[in-house]
Amino acid sequence: MKIEIITPDTKVYEGEIRSVRVPGRKGSFQVLKDHAPIISTLEAGLVRVVDEENKTISFEIESGVIEVKANKIILLAESVK
Repeated sequence: MKIEIITPDTKVYEGEIRSVRVPGRKGSFQVLKDHAPIISTLEAGLVRVVDEENKTISFEIESGVIEVKANKIILLAESVK
């Protein structure tokens, strides 16, 4: 599945991944291949991406929104550290 992590200023990350764990407003959750379509708000916290080579990449976000649809993920974040 493909992910794009975007802030108002720039595209922070784009690539094919195995999974992503995000800090949802009501608790963190993981998105795997063939996840049901979802739009969710995100709180400040850690986003953990596991890429196709099983390498974990972490991003600290302020807040944002995630959209998952047809194995494409768009994560819009206020800022990424």
